[in-house]
Amino acid sequence: MKKLFKGFAVAAVLSVSAGTALNAHANTDALDKILEQVKQERISEGKLNKQREQEFLSARADKQALLNKAKSDLAAEKARGDRLSKEYAQNENTLAEKEQALLNAQGTLGEMFGVVRRAAADAIGSIEASLVSAEKPGRAEVLRSLAAAKELPTVRELEELWISLQTEMTESAKVSTFETEVAGLDGSSSVKKVTRIGNFNLVTDDGYLIYSPETKAIQPLGKQPDSYILAGISDLEKTSADNYAGVYIDPTRGAILRINTQKKSLMEYYEQGAEVGYIITVLLVVGLLIFIVRFIDLALTSTKIKSQLKNLSTPNTNNPLGRILKVYADNKNQDVENLELKLDEAILRETPRIEAGINIIKILAAIAPLLGLLGTVIGMILTFQTITLFGTGDPKIMAGNISLALVTTALGLIAALPLILLHSIVAGRSKSVLHVLDEQSAGIIAAHAEKEKA
Repeated sequence: MKKLFKGFAVAAVLSVSAGTALNAHANTDALDKILEQVKQERISEGKLNKQREQEFLSARADKQALLNKAKSDLAAEKARGDRLSKEYAQNENTLAEKEQALLNAQGTLGEMFGVVRRAAADAIGSIEASLVSAEKPGRAEVLRSLAAAKELPTVRELEELWISLQTEMTESAKVSTFETEVAGLDGSSSVKKVTRIGNFNLVTDDGYLIYSPETKAIQPLGKQPDSYILAGISDLEKTSADNYAGVYIDPTRGAILRINTQKKSLMEYYEQGAEVGYIITVLLVVGLLIFIVRFIDLALTSTKIKSQLKNLSTPNTNNPLGRILKVYADNKNQDVENLELKLDEAILRETPRIEAGINIIKILAAIAPLLGLLGTVIGMILTFQTITLFGTGDPKIMAGNISLALVTTALGLIAALPLILLHSIVAGRSKSVLHVLDEQSAGIIAAHAEKEKA
């Protein structure tokens, strides 16, 4: 391409030169110089092409040498591969012969080692889940390596298996106390003194603990058992090596205690009564307050009447009997019929004060079970609505509404029973007071009638 370009350039120069010669008779020396330059460039181009040809031939020779070397290396590697294949086959035969010789040398020991591995694998789970591991961690590592070993176990490894099993049996019969880190329910942790009761339970001053084999953590129960069960832990803490104390244990290693955390307390049952239960509680509280006020008032009134009975000649207006005696003193000159009417009027005037609030207790006692029945109806309506929406596949969905139905009924009865009893008490008190007033009134009328006859 370069050569062609130069040719065009020369031709252009020649044409220009020719034009110049025709037009202006240009100098012939310039044409000679151009010709000489073209010849020199052709000589240089030939040398350059020859040099490139020599370089190409030299590179071609090098590539051929590399190809020959690669073929030689390939042949050597093929020979090496054949040799290694023969050695591998020979080693396989030798290994099979050695393994057979090993089996022959082991004899019945092979079966024993299989039993050892199975025993180690079985012991790993029980030891990791054991409460003894909470006090003595890391005991399963030796057994794990023994169970996963491909080679024959050594005498030391067999002894480790024996010691691990013996330690588990021995520690399961002990009551041991140790200090360890206990995780709190709020995520914090602290070092506490923990008592291990065999392989059954872990306890501390705060109650029962749970050991998690997965996380290797000790944490308290979400909700502790009843107080009478926890009382045994306090007795255990106070005992010495020579004394005994009764304590409740969970033979399932905490499964029953975990189920106990799901058991609802009385307060939780009460809260399931919802608004209806709260209204019943308010009625019960109001009834109790009325009873307390009326009981105290009737007790004070009875005391004052008893004091008045000891001094009938001097009426005191701070009690019903004294006020009736005051009416008699003011109407001594009346005939029997008028006096009787006056006394009856005085008793009727005192009766509302004595019986005030008693009927309210009776009404509350009647309303409480009716409210419980109302809660039952509401709970059943909600239950049927839940069944309509979600079906009966999951009983837990309906449990809340059924609890509302049952708890409100129970609360209504619980409120009604004491209110009925309290109503009977204050009603009896008021009747006894009224009986004293009627008795004294009848006695006054009888005495007044006898005086008139005399």
